[in-house]
Amino acid sequence: MISFTNLSGALEIGSNCYLLEMDGVRIALDAGMHPKREGNAAMPDYGRMGEAPDAMFVTHAHLDHIGTLPVFQSLFPSAQVFMTRGTAVLGGVMLHNSVNVMTSKRASEGIAEYPLFSHKELERACQAWTERPYNECFRVGGGDGVRAVLYDAGHILGSCGVYLESPSGRSLFYTGDVQFDDQSLIPGADFPADGVDILVMECTHGSAERAAGYTRRGELERFARAIDETLRGGGAVLVPVFALGKSQEILYNIQKFKEKGLIPDAPVYFGGLGSKVAAVYDKLSEVTPRLHPGCRLKDTVEVVPLPRREPVRVSPGSIYLVSSGMMNEKTLSNQLAGQVLPRGKDAILFVGYCDEDSPAGCLKASEPGANVRLQERDGQLLPRRCRVESFDFSGHASRGALVHYAELLKPAEIVLVHGDPEAIEEMRRILKEIVPDARIIVPQPNVAYTLDGGAEREK
Repeated sequence: MISFTNLSGALEIGSNCYLLEMDGVRIALDAGMHPKREGNAAMPDYGRMGEAPDAMFVTHAHLDHIGTLPVFQSLFPSAQVFMTRGTAVLGGVMLHNSVNVMTSKRASEGIAEYPLFSHKELERACQAWTERPYNECFRVGGGDGVRAVLYDAGHILGSCGVYLESPSGRSLFYTGDVQFDDQSLIPGADFPADGVDILVMECTHGSAERAAGYTRRGELERFARAIDETLRGGGAVLVPVFALGKSQEILYNIQKFKEKGLIPDAPVYFGGLGSKVAAVYDKLSEVTPRLHPGCRLKDTVEVVPLPRREPVRVSPGSIYLVSSGMMNEKTLSNQLAGQVLPRGKDAILFVGYCDEDSPAGCLKASEPGANVRLQERDGQLLPRRCRVESFDFSGHASRGALVHYAELLKPAEIVLVHGDPEAIEEMRRILKEIVPDARIIVPQPNVAYTLDGGAEREK
């Protein structure tokens, strides 16, 4: 018997965490922190997990998948924790930074439960992590246990999908966050092509398909033109990016634009958490799947470190590659956007996902010349005079690619997770037509769903 419970607290992209019971073996998938909630409300509902799981699998180092792992470990110290080498190294960097952010929020916003864990508690938690390579079988749980294999998910360095096979022979595959297409540094996913009875699949881009004729190469050319036109027009370019994954991809491409003469040899201001993550990409350049094996960003890309103690002033003819990608309040990208917005020669170029309620989402939805508020509290309205454009370099698979994968596997059951309600509903509707024999499940929070992996269909 297999059961599945969504402990994320809602049907949305947030504090990802799922509980499986496979023939008596209890397995948790991911331990995320919700990006739009604070304090205990940002955590999965660990109180409903019951007795300690036998194992936890962490698919990658983005905080919505790993952000509360030390809390999970403190609650269930007997559970084995599995992840790839890349996720382990990146996870330490991301979680130590998270402690700093939570500590700052406790001081500035009075969130009493922050930090959810300390640096020392995190160090102890890291020592209990077990690293596993891709494509290698191992077992978890007592007795014969559950057979497990990690597959490269192509999302960011170290990301994986998790294949699990119960002692009774039923198989489940959890995609985590997946990108099937090659990016600039990270190759596309290498997932199993058959032998999956139950598919647990992300739906980030489930509500929209890419424009006809989209190619990554064409998007890179359009991005280069926008940078070139802005710099040659006497302006500055602000690129809000996520510190993990997107920063490294965009940094690499900007350097390539310079080498090909597509943009001027302008200074690129880069630093902070994105720089620390880039160092991990370099450290693991020889031992993780890579499109350019041995490429080290530190040796390849010329950057100007961001000043640590002085305010950053936007200068014409420069590129600022800074976090956060959603321009959340009190981040450097939010602060610099306040300088760039009223200046007609400058540009803000978005290269990734933006929640519609975030400052970045609000700016993207605004009209040229409109007044925009970047900060909710006491934030003044600023006129949008700068150039604003968006580019699709997503680390998530397109809707078409997700549907194609489900059609390829033809699983008996498909569980839809990690998507806004409209994205999940659209995926449910399409998959019901494309894979008509499959049972499609949209797991409501804290409800245990019994999965038979096609056993009933075989009778």
